[in-house]
Amino acid sequence: MIDQGSGGSGVAVKLAERLEEMMGHAIVGQRRAIQEMLVAVLAGGHVLLEGVPGVAKTLMVRALGACLGRQFTRVQMTPDLMPSDILGTYVFDAASSDFHLRRGPIFTQFLLADEINRAPAKTQSALLEGMQERQASIEGVTHPLPPEFTVFATQNPIEFEGTYPLPEAQLDRFMLKVMVEYPTLEEEDGLLRRYHEGFDAMDLAGAGLEPVVDEAALARCRAEIASVRVEDELFGYIAAITRATRDNPSVLLGCSPRASVMLLLTSRVLATLRGRDYLIPDDVKQMAPPALRHRMVLRPEADIEGLSADDIIAGVLASIEVPR
Repeated sequence: MIDQGSGGSGVAVKLAERLEEMMGHAIVGQRRAIQEMLVAVLAGGHVLLEGVPGVAKTLMVRALGACLGRQFTRVQMTPDLMPSDILGTYVFDAASSDFHLRRGPIFTQFLLADEINRAPAKTQSALLEGMQERQASIEGVTHPLPPEFTVFATQNPIEFEGTYPLPEAQLDRFMLKVMVEYPTLEEEDGLLRRYHEGFDAMDLAGAGLEPVVDEAALARCRAEIASVRVEDELFGYIAAITRATRDNPSVLLGCSPRASVMLLLTSRVLATLRGRDYLIPDDVKQMAPPALRHRMVLRPEADIEGLSADDIIAGVLASIEVPR
């Protein structure tokens, strides 16, 4: 799953190896998507998963939670979902003559907001405080969320009827936008054989999935990430990439400074997973599409010409001199 580059035997490399092996018990293919999800988790960010129905978006999040020992909760986002359905509400207890908080599904470690664009804006915004500050305000009272709180939201790129597109402010809260593609012919062949042999996507324990890391190891992994060296030229390289999106004639709204920060943080994680304690331009290039593609608004004429955000990013990367 991880190209280790110059190699290494750090905690992060071993975690990636064990995670790839364990996730393989439930997931066929999707190596790039799983890698990017792990990068976001280690960097402390949230993930927007986009793909057509049936490409294992939900299964990947459940399997990742099982492999990292995280509590997992799934919420099916619908047009009639209210913010209180996400956050919870205070209910009166006649026995004690007092109000008690009935906690909503947001009080978890891994929250899967399935088809997030089917929920109205008011309900989508109920997640914003939790995603930014890892806390939830309910009827004027602030409640802390678990430190590991991570939102994985899915959306279907082909259905627009009855949906509420995420506003730019909410899209910007997601560290990465991960594209979940169709499997290759060989992968789909292997998937069919696995189901023929009795695989049940609802029984991850029966598939042999179990935690591959504890909190102490994750803390050492994050310490490795924090120690990654970044040369001065690479700070300028990252800033030049995001600035170029703002000057691109096909882009109406370019990437914000937050995009630069997210690109730096995720690139450092990727360098660590590749077994290096220093950042190189290739790390930045690989993380640029998932870190930037959802932070740009293209001009209408760009859509007419068939240009995508990934096309813009590829052009930007090709136009900027790579530091040596």
